[in-house]
Amino acid sequence: MKDSARHILVVDDDPGNRAMLTTLLGSWGYRIDESDDGANAVEKAKEIPFDLILMDIRMLKMSGIEALDQIKRYNPAIPVIIMTAYSSIETAVSAIKKGAYEYLTKPLDFDKLKILLNRAMDHTRLAEENRMLRENLGARFDRRNIIGNSDAMSKMLETVSQAAPSDATILISGESGTGKELIAGAVHYNSRRKNGPFIKVNCAAITESLLESELFGHEKGSFTGADRRKEGRFVLADGGTLFLDEIGEMSMTMQAKALRAIQEKEITRVGGEADIKVDARIIAATNKNLYELIENRLFREDLYYRLNVVGITIPPLRERLEDIPRLAKSFLDQFAQNNDKQIKGFTPRAVDKLLRYAWPGNVRELRNTIERAVILSRSNYIDIDDITILRADGSEPEFNSTEDRFLDGQTALTDIEKAAVLKTLQSTNGNKSEAARRLGVTRRTLHQKLKKYGIMD
Repeated sequence: MKDSARHILVVDDDPGNRAMLTTLLGSWGYRIDESDDGANAVEKAKEIPFDLILMDIRMLKMSGIEALDQIKRYNPAIPVIIMTAYSSIETAVSAIKKGAYEYLTKPLDFDKLKILLNRAMDHTRLAEENRMLRENLGARFDRRNIIGNSDAMSKMLETVSQAAPSDATILISGESGTGKELIAGAVHYNSRRKNGPFIKVNCAAITESLLESELFGHEKGSFTGADRRKEGRFVLADGGTLFLDEIGEMSMTMQAKALRAIQEKEITRVGGEADIKVDARIIAATNKNLYELIENRLFREDLYYRLNVVGITIPPLRERLEDIPRLAKSFLDQFAQNNDKQIKGFTPRAVDKLLRYAWPGNVRELRNTIERAVILSRSNYIDIDDITILRADGSEPEFNSTEDRFLDGQTALTDIEKAAVLKTLQSTNGNKSEAARRLGVTRRTLHQKLKKYGIMD
């Protein structure tokens, strides 16, 4: 038997049944441990990470139901299949409620058992893959990995740090492309729910007729094409976080239903009658001015206050220009690696051009621009001609010259550039080599700029 074989614990106080199951499961390629009592099974489950437990209900010292309850408290990830010679709906319901994966009656149907074991093992494998995915996503969404040293971003990230550990509903506001989903992920993966699901719904991408089913689920036969029961996103997010993106696009009818679900923490499937309790933290996001929608009777005021327990506003890129060099360098490193290109950074002229554009598409537009520049560049440095920014109609916008005033006609480019350099130096505690790397310039160029600003190097 290979050590990599799936490990099953067989729990039954009948030695004949245990011997039969051990032989059968061993012939199917599983590694088997045995236990004759629920209490002993609990202790074994604490010591050994079994892939599955196959357990009888009726045992003398501790029943399978009691053992199931204790095992699930210790390790809820282990699938437990319950066996009994006493076919009872009440017993089955009790076992399922306490977390049993499935319920089988004796004498066992071996074909059904084999199918069930394969399905449960796939469930375990997927759960492990999801755990690893959550860990990777947690690293991605770590607020420390979100690029932004500007005052506006620092204040916003401080709010994220304070709000994340709570269960408060959060409303994230910001223009398209500012990274609302990234911030929602940062809240979830820095909360006590980080091991639970992070379920996303784009309310603008789903028609009203389908959105209700998507959010609350539906019963079989509730409408044409509903050939099976479907769980909604509220149920799927139970124990975790539900992210309602573009909440301002939701119709008034759906807003009323969403308000009930959020307020009462229960939903009703489309075509169903039973109320289903759900425990999901709600994070909503919008690129619209909800105040204006409320005044125009397009958004419910009570829903707004229910969502906006903690409000987080993401500043547009044009209001945090000092973050552009570091953001651009991060995207450059990512796309250079993806495209197997040896590109070291940006020329000063290229950085100037990035700083002289208003970025109506925000970080998303900057990311796309850098990706295009990396793909088209033939040099080790991205130069000004590699920076091509296209409007939706395919035309390239005009850029202000270095001498022109930028954006509102009051802030000079040199002031913006100086602020970016000084802020970056501050964030690196005066480490000029690191500051130059983040700004995407050489140390010599940084030295020249510091002299230009009248700062001793």
